[in-house]
Amino acid sequence: MTKSVLLVGVGGQGTILASKLLTLGLMEEGYDVKMSEIHGMSQRGGSVSSQVRYGEQVWSPVIEKGSADMIVSFEKMEALRWLEYLKADGKMVINDHEMMPMPVIMGKAEYSTDIIEEIKKACKQVTIINATEEAMKLGNGKVMNIILLGTIIKTMKLDNIDWEKIVRENVKPAFIEDNLKALQVGMDLV
Repeated sequence: MTKSVLLVGVGGQGTILASKLLTLGLMEEGYDVKMSEIHGMSQRGGSVSSQVRYGEQVWSPVIEKGSADMIVSFEKMEALRWLEYLKADGKMVINDHEMMPMPVIMGKAEYSTDIIEEIKKACKQVTIINATEEAMKLGNGKVMNIILLGTIIKTMKLDNIDWEKIVRENVKPAFIEDNLKALQVGMDLV
């Protein structure tokens, strides 16, 4: 059975790296995996999404509306923006973090203050964490994406994969230990 995970965020949050590590781990475990990424205006804080589909045989990387088993949102507004892609019984992990998009900064749009409440009305399985704050506690704010990867691993029951090996082989040596700690924090948060 094919599973679909949608990772959404804002440019510069590490969404692409998290999805690549997820893909590599799934491939290592023998799954057929397809991944696609959309950068949008990621260089300027725009929306970024990665779609990862895995199973015995996967034909397309595209996640249709209403078919994602899990959405992991690196930023609150992105969770709301992509909500319609979640299955009725899907799971969502939201980083309780705000990054104001350019239209809000310029005063042409408003940032909703009740995003979490709106999402909880539509989705029964929502986990809210502050991965940004947890990353700062580890002394490296940049590992927020790996904390969120840890939530995917635990939620999708993928903790039998050798994630330490995946991290050691694909992360710059100077950041390996921070990333391994972050991965564990993410798994412990769900």
